[in-house]
Amino acid sequence: MVFVGLIFVVIGLIHFYLWKRLVKDPLPGKRARRIGAGIVIALAVLAPATLIGVRSGAVPWLAWPGYLWIALMFYLLVTLAVLEIPRLALVLAWRARRRTGKETATATAESDPGEPAAGEARTESSPVLTAEKPPPPDGIDRRLVLARGAAIFAGLTAAGVTGYGVRTALGGPRIDRVQIPLAKLPRAMDGTRLAVVSDIHLGPLTGMNHARRIVDVINSVQADIVCVVGDLVDGSVAELGRFAAPLADIQSRQGAYFVTGNHEYYSGFQEWVDEVARLDVRPLRNERLELGGLDLAGVNDLGGAEEGDPADFAKALGDRDPARPVVLMAHQPLAARDAAPFGVDLQVSGHTHGGQMAPFNLLVKLEQPVVSGLGRVDGVPVYVTNGAGFWGPPVRVGAPPQVSVIELRAQ
Repeated sequence: MVFVGLIFVVIGLIHFYLWKRLVKDPLPGKRARRIGAGIVIALAVLAPATLIGVRSGAVPWLAWPGYLWIALMFYLLVTLAVLEIPRLALVLAWRARRRTGKETATATAESDPGEPAAGEARTESSPVLTAEKPPPPDGIDRRLVLARGAAIFAGLTAAGVTGYGVRTALGGPRIDRVQIPLAKLPRAMDGTRLAVVSDIHLGPLTGMNHARRIVDVINSVQADIVCVVGDLVDGSVAELGRFAAPLADIQSRQGAYFVTGNHEYYSGFQEWVDEVARLDVRPLRNERLELGGLDLAGVNDLGGAEEGDPADFAKALGDRDPARPVVLMAHQPLAARDAAPFGVDLQVSGHTHGGQMAPFNLLVKLEQPVVSGLGRVDGVPVYVTNGAGFWGPPVRVGAPPQVSVIELRAQ
């Protein structure tokens, strides 16, 4: 409840700032300000209503307008925040210039008090009366021009970035290829290809074509093993089962495998585990398989503990032959810290979306040790794919949707 209250406060403060910079500052007329304030209040209500209503399924029709506004709001905030620095510099420069002008005018008046009127003798003690000139009105005009210019620039920038992000998010996933050496990999398995996909996020904005596009890309790489590392859905099997149907067409030489992500636990994880298995994608539930000379293990998501379905690293990795290489499927990169004591050779993960909407990736880095690509966590090589879908706003900026192809190389 405290977290929900904090969200409302943050959203309220953001909209107050947007009202100040986009309505109050650039619109001098009272009528225009009242209309603008009403629009901002409506949008301030729309944002939390979307986050709550769409997730609960109560008002799915809010998904498109609500999530698009959240994305636009984010980029308006970012752009305006960046503009605060040059704006402040200009205001300070104008104030300094005006102050210098006043000091010059005062000094001039004191050095040249003016000629006495006819018949009046000038004396040293005679007071000198000077009319104080009002400050030029150009300071107010400059501020108005600055406010309007900043509002227009922020609006165009945010709309352009959001539009680009929508096009990227709704397009097909790109293929990211990387070679990773495994010291224990048998020579006979050199060149083994893993197709790693995560965060498909089937939901009210995706439809069946979303999964079909992803499956077509997976099949195009002719992988030996397909790893689906969580966050497949945002809804129940009854709502989204037909959208997941294309997963049954995944092609690979040694099978397709699945581990739960945190969103499965918001959507009825057990029914999705059963549904995925029915589609011939094998769930790995804290377990390990031998695929030739390679072990493939999978653990439940770290968030499963709250639903009585925790990750069990000892069960998945504890009794294995340490001479064999093991690849661990775990939804969150953070899981590598628990996997490290078991000598994992490679962990494949998702969860981060690569940040999804830059510069949000800088905040994701505070929670997860690897945001995108290959990194190391407590000595464990961890590869994080950007994910093939999106959560919340149908927008991706700086983190295009991916299907990652990892080619394992023997050393």
